[in-house]
Amino acid sequence: MTSAIRHVTIDCADAHRLASFWSLVLNRPLHEEDEPGDPMALVRTDGAGLLFITVPEPKTVKNRVHLDVQPQDRTRDEEVERLLALGAALVDDRRNPDGTGWVVLADPEGNEFCVERSAAERED
Repeated sequence: MTSAIRHVTIDCADAHRLASFWSLVLNRPLHEEDEPGDPMALVRTDGAGLLFITVPEPKTVKNRVHLDVQPQDRTRDEEVERLLALGAALVDDRRNPDGTGWVVLADPEGNEFCVERSAAERED
C-alpha cells in the first residue's frame, strides 16, 4: 500500500484571505463552499490542494517547507511583477546573469515561496 499527498496545509491568520491570494497566484478556484471568516479554505489544484487553516499564533521563523512556482504562460520576470502586484513581497533575488536562478517572495502573511524560470526559458 502507498500514500498520496492530499493537501499541503498552511497555517495562517486569515484562511480565506490567504487562500484567495494563492487562488490568484495559481489561477485555481477556491472550494465552492469557502467564505470569508471560515477557519479553513481550500485552493483546488490538479495535484495536492492547498489547505489554509486559521491559527492563533503568528508566523515567527523562516518556513521549513516552501512552494516553488513555475510560470506557465509568461517569463519568470513577468510572473514576479504580477505576484508583487497581487501583494507578494520581495525577500531575496537569486537570479543570475545567465538567466538561471530564482526569486524568493513572501505571500501577504510572510510565507516564503520561490519563482523559477518558465519551461520555455529553461529550453533557451
